[in-house]
Amino acid sequence: MTNTATFHDLHDTVVFITGGGSGIGAALTEGFLQQGAKVGFVQRSDASAFVEEMAAKYANAPCFVQCDISDVEALKAAIGQVEEALGTISVLVNNAANDARHTLSDYSVDEWDQGMAVNLRPHFFTAQAVADGMRAAGGGSIINYSSISYMMGNAGYPAYATSKAAITGLTRSLARELGPDNIRVNALMPGWVLTDKQLEMWATPEDLAAHLQRQCLKEHLKPQDVVDATLFLASQTSRMITGQALVVDGGVVVTG
Repeated sequence: MTNTATFHDLHDTVVFITGGGSGIGAALTEGFLQQGAKVGFVQRSDASAFVEEMAAKYANAPCFVQCDISDVEALKAAIGQVEEALGTISVLVNNAANDARHTLSDYSVDEWDQGMAVNLRPHFFTAQAVADGMRAAGGGSIINYSSISYMMGNAGYPAYATSKAAITGLTRSLARELGPDNIRVNALMPGWVLTDKQLEMWATPEDLAAHLQRQCLKEHLKPQDVVDATLFLASQTSRMITGQALVVDGGVVVTG
């Protein structure tokens, strides 16, 4: 991973990332560490090896709390642990999600509820947990990972697409509510970012070719592409940007 920009105001900033130990989340954790930020993250699986790797590379080792984000009380407790270790959180990145494929006919009520518990509910309750601290500190930035999946009208994961659409609505509402406290809230809308998971589970050569044909820019997205956009939204460089949906997809969908 290499720096494409340096955001000096992120140095010593306390950042909290959900799902920050693998995939895009791990790239986010490293991206903020490169900026000199103090990073805390939660992950359902054990990320101890990743923490050791980051500690060997950067001055600030990330603070990892193993946590299932569908357990709201555990998630709030993890946020408290990170703040006790690192200080008041001023950047929140709601990244964690599960894009498991399903159809209308084979999806149960329990599966629907679990999908929302992972893909939507944490975005609300993490914001609730950090808002008072951000307010007292004079402001902050909340970045909610949504997706272009619902904007494309994709089949194959209707509950996931629903949750991602809801995240955009939540983002706009929270931006209005928290704006007077100088807390910015934006949604980041990635296209198809080719993480190891995507390559192993979903990315067939045929689907990759078809998706690339829809992009204006004829190159597949890498995690660094969304890391850079996240750093921008976290930084005071974007201080007057809030309530927006920033699309990073190589030109598949358009806004406005």
